Amino acid sequence: MRHYTKDNFRLTESVGFQLVKARNLIVTEMDAALKDLDISGQQMGILLMLRQKLASTPFELSKMLGIDTGLMTRMLDKLEAKALVVRSRDQEDRRVVNLALTKAGIAVADQIPEIAPDVLNARLKDFSKAELNELRRLLRKFISD
Repeated sequence: MRHYTKDNFRLTESVGFQLVKARNLIVTEMDAALKDLDISGQQMGILLMLRQKLASTPFELSKMLGIDTGLMTRMLDKLEAKALVVRSRDQEDRRVVNLALTKAGIAVADQIPEIAPDVLNARLKDFSKAELNELRRLLRKFISD
């Protein structure tokens, strides 16, 4: 089904515009909330993925977080400079770079669940549980291949 045409397309009413605006609001609010941890919302995603063992290489992180490999490299450089992440070559395949959290990285990652829910809850305060579930369902549908 074609929902948009040249005659009815209005930028500010488009799903793309509204998703970007929603993302930018959350990123700004999350960045502010994480300021004391000296990390950004994007860096939070990397730390939590590593902490929860959902990814262990830059490629896996890029794929899961939807971030291009160049940006991922720059973000990992920053996290490594902050001594939160270490990179090492895989013993069996030297082309593969493995990632691990340092003790400081674990400590920061473990503080995130004390902060992030408040940011999301503030944005979702007017949603019922059913509305939140429906939003999640629709977003999963939207991003599925």
